[in-house]
Amino acid sequence: MVRGGDLADIRLWAGELGAVHERFVHRFNRQEPRDSALAYMRGLIAPLERKNGWTLAEEAGHADPDRIHRLLNRVEWDADEVLDDVRDYVVEHLGDPDAVLIVDDTGFLKKGIRSAGVQRQYSGTAGRTESSQVGVFLAYATDRGRTLIDRRLYLPTSWTDDRNRCRQAGIDDSVAFETKVAMAKTMVRRAVQDKVPFGWVTADATYGYSKGWRHELEQADVFHVMATTRQDTVVTRWSIDHPVHDLFPGLPRQKWKRRSCGEGAHGPRIYDRARVEVRPWHREDRRHWAIARRSVRRPEEISYYIAYCPAETTLDQLISIAGSRWAVEECFQTAKQECGLDDYQVRRYPGWHRHMTLAMAVHACLTVLRARELDTEKAETDPPSSSTSASPRSDA
Repeated sequence: MVRGGDLADIRLWAGELGAVHERFVHRFNRQEPRDSALAYMRGLIAPLERKNGWTLAEEAGHADPDRIHRLLNRVEWDADEVLDDVRDYVVEHLGDPDAVLIVDDTGFLKKGIRSAGVQRQYSGTAGRTESSQVGVFLAYATDRGRTLIDRRLYLPTSWTDDRNRCRQAGIDDSVAFETKVAMAKTMVRRAVQDKVPFGWVTADATYGYSKGWRHELEQADVFHVMATTRQDTVVTRWSIDHPVHDLFPGLPRQKWKRRSCGEGAHGPRIYDRARVEVRPWHREDRRHWAIARRSVRRPEEISYYIAYCPAETTLDQLISIAGSRWAVEECFQTAKQECGLDDYQVRRYPGWHRHMTLAMAVHACLTVLRARELDTEKAETDPPSSSTSASPRSDA
């Protein structure tokens, strides 16, 4: 994120956090929760080894964590309204009509049985089944930065089928069971309805396998590149219901293109890619593609994607959109390491959403600061424009 830790950086962070805080300060009815929200965010960004009620209270100069606990659990304020303000801040500073919305979930390891939504379930964070909570998130990724703009806590049926247990955790009787895909649909619909500027949606196979969601996005003319499984089926010219994995074995060698989909932890992520047009009955200006991503070293390892896009979209562009999905992993990593996303001691459902909202506000703040820093670096390294330079279209 933003480099360094000297006095100038601290003042920069403090100033921008104050600007973000001003966006939603009117959501609180009293001065104490207003002050506590800002102190909480400052604590989340502070270089503390652990970020819990006591350490955040000490960082804020409080004698005990009571004010922090009241902010997260008892004071009246609407975390969704604050999230709207944070998202507006992101759009104002990073908004891009070519942005990518990325859906993914992440786990938060938790002991005990009282924290809302906790049960033994697969956690991508741990890479195995553990006692954990799972949150579904929506990331906003542009060339200038990426951050989280929506979140929902997943509630398994072991919770929603037990209303007494739900009430004890602050879960209203109106909150019913929703699949993770249903949560993803709601978050993307909200972004569309609120006119968040973006060009694409992408997600891993947990979400992309849903034909119903892909159809809904297509009906809304929302372009997308979704990972799916080899068992998925598509309509082709030869079969009404053709398995995706059967489309690629007979392709000529020249149809496979070796491409990088961006930098990974160990260098460029290079794969062989190919695409096959599917859904032959479509608008003239739209296309549907099945895409295969084959490992260079282990060619038996193949991943699949389904795309809906403008007719002129190239394979390289589709690869870029699919590769952008890794931006959400970067968001999770930096938000947990730098902004305390997974450092919380709340058990109740509203408290989880409040903590996540304030941690996301901090992450958005750092992302905007980093974007400005990159803009400054670019301005310092780019040669000054000349009034006699050729028009960008002069050699078209």
